[in-house]
Amino acid sequence: MMKMNQIGILSTLVVLSLMMLAACGTLDRQPRTDPELVAPSQILDFDTLYAQNCAGCHGAQGRGGASIALANPVYLAIVDENAVRKIVANGARGTSMPAFAQSAGGMLTDQQVEAITSGIFSRWGNKHLLDGANPPSYAAKAAGNADYGKLAFATYCASCHGAEGGGTPKGSAITNDSFLALVSDQGLRTIVITGRPELGAPDWRSNVPGHPMTDQEITDVVAWMSSRRAENPGQPYSASRQAQLEKQSEKPDVNDH
Repeated sequence: MMKMNQIGILSTLVVLSLMMLAACGTLDRQPRTDPELVAPSQILDFDTLYAQNCAGCHGAQGRGGASIALANPVYLAIVDENAVRKIVANGARGTSMPAFAQSAGGMLTDQQVEAITSGIFSRWGNKHLLDGANPPSYAAKAAGNADYGKLAFATYCASCHGAEGGGTPKGSAITNDSFLALVSDQGLRTIVITGRPELGAPDWRSNVPGHPMTDQEITDVVAWMSSRRAENPGQPYSASRQAQLEKQSEKPDVNDH
């Protein structure tokens, strides 16, 4: 009787073990429903990378924000893709554009920098947009003349931005100390050429209908705006006034003697 019970117990255990093994095999064959975690450095999806690294300044879907709209086909037709790649990787000196590549102190791999750059052009670019338009060069080819630039500014820009660039109801102030402190000469040139469509600002062809700005006029306007930069932007006093106050503070107080 004891042997029969032992045989029964052993048989039950064997059956249970086989059932458990079969169940495990079935579970292994079922597809996973939970998303597989991906390391941040392995993300190559353009939408994800752009949203995490670019949208804060350039706007959702490249529509513009604190900085220019990257989904501007005029801009993408003017600028060289290698230049954009270098800016994404290394940042833009003298501006608030940081470096994103790991080699320059950022957090993105070379593959991720490439994914962002190529995605911008493939998603929003139009290589043939300016065919036959004789567009100005992305970078200045000659030195600018601020005096000539002031005349060109009066012709092409003052109707919206005011005679001295201080702004009107139609356009923002572009000789503002803070603005000029945050944008480089190349940034100014880019804005003059491509406009800011998200703000209603036209490109170089449409400031005066039928009379597009010449390459040299753009260079001169940038020279004039650059000449308006404050030496100490954001200071409550002019540089000379600040120096005078500092000098006075160095004088001994007669009450100390």
